[in-house]
Formats: sequence, structure tokens, C-alpha cells
Amino acid sequence: MTTPILEAKELTQKFGGLTAVDNVSLHVGVDELVALIGPNGAGKTTLFNMLTGVNAPTEGDVYLAGEKITGKKAYAVAQMGISRTFQNIRLFSDMTVLENVLTALTNHYKESFVSSVLRLPSYYKTEAAMKEEAMKLLNDFGLASVAENRAGNLPYGAQRRVEIVRALATRPKVIFLDEPAAGMNPEETADLTRLIKKIQSEYHTAVLLIEHDMSLVMNIAERIYVLDHGHLLAEGTPKEIQDNPEVIKAYLGGDADADA
Repeated sequence: MTTPILEAKELTQKFGGLTAVDNVSLHVGVDELVALIGPNGAGKTTLFNMLTGVNAPTEGDVYLAGEKITGKKAYAVAQMGISRTFQNIRLFSDMTVLENVLTALTNHYKESFVSSVLRLPSYYKTEAAMKEEAMKLLNDFGLASVAENRAGNLPYGAQRRVEIVRALATRPKVIFLDEPAAGMNPEETADLTRLIKKIQSEYHTAVLLIEHDMSLVMNIAERIYVLDHGHLLAEGTPKEIQDNPEVIKAYLGGDADADA
């Protein structure tokens, strides 16, 4: 097996006497699309927070492209190649769509203090290059026509797309999507499905997805991990997960051997 782009080994997160995630290991391959599912309160977002540097794990380690990133701050993890969205949209609502995406490009375009203050030619060259890259992303994802609109004025589904494109603008090796379909109607969910597939296939970026919409998950995920009460319950292909009696029991309750 080649080195995974992302690997977590025996992660545990404790808050006082509560163990929110207990000894969970997982991996994501290069350009792979993996889903993380489980009932409410299973520990999915807590696991995301450990993987992205929001919280340091109580035990265990995280590796990105073979390099240990455990304990690094979220901004350092982002600079190394991990980006994410959140359950609640976190756009700069008073800024334009273009400005939101430009904020994500600042780590990749460096200008000296003197050049910025004096507005030297290199400053304008960098500014133009950033705008060109941002507009290409917006065009690729059908958002160029609203580039100068205030992000907060867009419909909900479009705001979700902007947030995902902004995360992609950091040029991540892995992008984490935390319930991106939450609150979307069927048409918006279909657009989101196409967007996620495009990120994987055309931008060659691995995707780790938390999602409650099982239709979306089963449609796009190559592998699925299932969490239940902080424990890793199952891992496999969508078909294997659908047929797993322990997964059925966790979601539906009752006898795991009962007929669906």
C-alpha cells in the first residue's frame, strides 16, 4: 500500500471524564473520496477537529503525506495542506464572493512590506495573479457571475459553494467537508454532488466528508467509516456498509439480525 495522504492512528479525545472519541484509526488515499458517518453524537466533528488541528488529541497521532502533524496549530495544518468547511457557514458575509476567495490565496502569494506600502510594480503583478486564480476557481464552479456580490446576499446553496471553493483555494491535499448538504433542497444537493466529484477528479484533491444525507454518501463515497459513541464501528465500501448488521442496528436500533 502506498503512503496515505492522511492517516490517523489510535486517536482518542477526552473532555474531563467523557471520552468523545476512543482509539480511532483511519486513512485516506491520494485523491480518494471517503465519508465519515454515524448517528448524532457519535464523535464525527470531534474527530474532524483533531484531524484538522482545531483540538489536539488526548492520545494518538495524525500524519499528512507521511509527516506527523499532531499538536500543530490549525493555521499550520492549513498551510501544510488541510482545509475544511464547517456545519455552519462561515463566510465573510459583508465581503464580496471574490474577496472571500482571495483571502484563501494569501498564503501562496507573498509580498514584502515595502512593496505593499509603496505599491511597487511587483505588488500589482501579485494582485493580478491572485485575482486571476480566484476568478478561474469561481468560473470553474459556476460562481463567476456573482463574484462582485456580497457573499451574505447569496442563496443558501450558493453560499455553501462559495465556502467550499474558498477552502479549495488554499490548494489543499485534503479537503474536509462537515455536513455540506445540511439545509439544502434536492436541486442544491445534486449541484453539491457534482461539485464534490469535480474537486476529486479535476483538482486531484482527497475529500473526507461528514454527511447525514445517505443518498449523497452512497452515491459518491469510495469508502465509508462509521462511528458510534466515539468508537469505529465499521469500514468498507458503500455496499458493505449498507449490508452491515451492526451499522443497521446503530442507525435503526433493535435487533441487528432483523430483516430490514
